[in-house]
Amino acid sequence: MMLEIRNLKKHFQVAKDKTVHAVDGIHLKVAPNEIVGLVGESGCGKSTLGRTIVGLYDKTAGEVWFESEKMPESFTAVDFKKYSRKIQMIFQDPYSSLNPRMTVRDIISEGPMLHGLWKSKEIDQKVGDWLERVGLSRDHLSRYPHEFSGGQRQRIGIARALALEPKFVVCDEPISALDVSVQAQVINLLADLKEKFGLTLLFIAHDLSMVRYVSDRMAVMYLGSMVEIGPANEVYFRPIHPYTQLLISSNPEADPKLERQREHRELQGEIPTPVNLKPGCRFAGRCPLATDRCRVETPEWREIHPGHYAACHLV
Repeated sequence: MMLEIRNLKKHFQVAKDKTVHAVDGIHLKVAPNEIVGLVGESGCGKSTLGRTIVGLYDKTAGEVWFESEKMPESFTAVDFKKYSRKIQMIFQDPYSSLNPRMTVRDIISEGPMLHGLWKSKEIDQKVGDWLERVGLSRDHLSRYPHEFSGGQRQRIGIARALALEPKFVVCDEPISALDVSVQAQVINLLADLKEKFGLTLLFIAHDLSMVRYVSDRMAVMYLGSMVEIGPANEVYFRPIHPYTQLLISSNPEADPKLERQREHRELQGEIPTPVNLKPGCRFAGRCPLATDRCRVETPEWREIHPGHYAACHLV
């Protein structure tokens, strides 16, 4: 396996007697050259999981193994340099993820120069090539982040991460700030890099149709835990967990006629607080099928169909 996560937890102590269970007992395996899509509502812990994997957050418990090597619980500067060549992250916020005092040339070339992958005389050529790959111009080399729109900044962040040609990339909502036409360019770029460099991706997004399109497998998170994972088409068209079913039902159809004809099952209520979570299914308070057992007993993770797993008492 390229990446293996074992019972990973990330908790935040917000008060003496209050703990936020942002990521709580995640198990996940990612094979080489595989794209795993991760979906769920805002606040379910998707971005926290990604940041914990790459070492930006210290682990509360659990293990992350990369290429059969256990990664440290807390990253030092030496660890960041060691793993940054192999693992990169494309951040969700294109405004805070770029240094406003650095030019585009410096932002994209910083990583490759630090690792000795590029020579000084070829920086302009290499950076220009990456700018064109993500739909920008070579003329942008000497500009600063504040001179770009949000979508353009996100493309710069994508070029910065991929310029190191890493083996594994955590993509945290990488296309949410982009125009539809540019989204297609970026998705095709990631697909090309996957084939050219054997790239492996954890693709975090809200767009279920896009996740199904780009992913080999789809994982669904709810309130810090994984509720379902399986082949992307299997999860999308034959979801098992009630939360996945409601989530996919809320995804609009591109065809207006089909959208008007199909049955809509609205997901009621807001995602509850992850503070001091109690035993039981975390979706029980919003699940229309929940029983008394769901509210007191935490469901076990089970293989329902070959390669298709879910945590639900009702299956």
